[in-house]
Amino acid sequence: MMPDSVELQVPFTSLMDAIASLGLEDKLKLLELLEAQIADAEDDLLEHDPTMLAEVAEARRAYRAGEYQTLQDYIADRSEQAS
Repeated sequence: MMPDSVELQVPFTSLMDAIASLGLEDKLKLLELLEAQIADAEDDLLEHDPTMLAEVAEARRAYRAGEYQTLQDYIADRSEQAS
């Protein structure tokens, strides 16, 4: 049975050289892939960050207690301040 994946150890400079040799279309595909993987990694970090979890819990508590401002009220307040 063949393994599902193979891990390779590639020197970073070799990887950079390989990327430099790619055409624009392949570089754009690689950029999309990297951006998606970075976003996923950042999401994972935020989901487990104690500070972020505490801020989300506090925001939910404030919302349940009615301590929030609607977008319409915010816009109205900003309009009044500008005048």
